[in-house]
Amino acid sequence: MSQFSFEYPILSGVLILFILCSIWCKERSRALFFPHVNTLMAKSAGKSSLLSVLKWVGITAAVIALASPVITKSYSNSKKEGRDIVLIIDSSDSMRQQGFDPSDPWRNKFDVVKEVVGDFIEKRENDRIGMVTFADIAFIASPLTFEKKFLTDITKMQEMGMAGKRTAINDAIVQSYNLLSKSKARSKIAILLTDGIDNMSKVPFTEVKSLIEKRDIKLYAIGVGDARDYNAQYLQALADAGKGLAFGAQDATTLSQVYAEIDKLEATKIDDKKIVQHTYLYIYPLFLAILSLLLFIYIRNSRGV
Repeated sequence: MSQFSFEYPILSGVLILFILCSIWCKERSRALFFPHVNTLMAKSAGKSSLLSVLKWVGITAAVIALASPVITKSYSNSKKEGRDIVLIIDSSDSMRQQGFDPSDPWRNKFDVVKEVVGDFIEKRENDRIGMVTFADIAFIASPLTFEKKFLTDITKMQEMGMAGKRTAINDAIVQSYNLLSKSKARSKIAILLTDGIDNMSKVPFTEVKSLIEKRDIKLYAIGVGDARDYNAQYLQALADAGKGLAFGAQDATTLSQVYAEIDKLEATKIDDKKIVQHTYLYIYPLFLAILSLLLFIYIRNSRGV
């Protein structure tokens, strides 16, 4: 945004003094307008409308330069700090359970999860997001990327049975942390979602816990469905090791609220600095004032010869 103003607007009042003196102080007007200029000019010179114009242009331009005209530009320099986030999604056979969404009892948990995760992806700004899907095995469904449409399409394409029927939570976490280990982002996050108990991992819990504690990656753990179906204590231990939080989501509404809460907790940091730039213009009226004065002296002297 640009704005024109005078740095010293009160000094523009000097012009009023010149106007008043041109009326009431005619016998001293020459000395007041250009002090000591008499020594540079011939004694006899006729009045001229051109000289009058040059005189007043010079006076007005000098006063404007004295008031210091300036153009001020202000703008914000926003630096956004994005995050790298890996979504860890349970696709085991237990996710087929229906009744998780009270508004549509026929929808299974996995379909609800895909919809909620899709909404979460759409809300994230300036973040790279990746996805790891797991059941018997864990695999990278999407690398870290800024492409939201690609992520949304990948989420919709996920199907139960692609990775088996059982639950390998520990292996999925290892895959996720390996994916984030190559990240250079200042903030790295893993969000685990499961409705079961680990019964298929090759990596034991103690090793996973040690891995989480050593890495600078925050871990959120979400248990979905009936709390009796998943090990809340186990998820809490994972979240504590990852300096994150553990949540329980009994239905679709609660699950949406959980992801909304994580979205708030991990809001993108914005460093908003206001920058003001000043462009001083006094040199232009000052140049005009000097030029007018020189022309005034030259013309008056040439006519006086």
